[in-house]
Amino acid sequence: MGREAWSLWEVFVRSRAGLAHQHVGSLHAADAEMALENARDVYTRRGEGASLWVVPATAIVASDPADSSSFFALDEEFRHPTHYVVPDGVTGI
Repeated sequence: MGREAWSLWEVFVRSRAGLAHQHVGSLHAADAEMALENARDVYTRRGEGASLWVVPATAIVASDPADSSSFFALDEEFRHPTHYVVPDGVTGI
């Protein structure tokens, strides 16, 4: 398989101090094993990672930025905290 046929992979790293994986970049690889090894070599050279995820870029589903105003609209009344009545005596909110 030539390099022109390699798939694009998105790379996520979880650092030793953090709990969440963070997107750190992309790379091309022939398969998942190669993507994981390349991600280790490229994105954790100084031992800053505790865990790696590689995800085929084709598996990622994203919203369309052109639809952001309707997709992220908060027009449902129940989403607004002013809709709820807090009873007397309730604290810590």
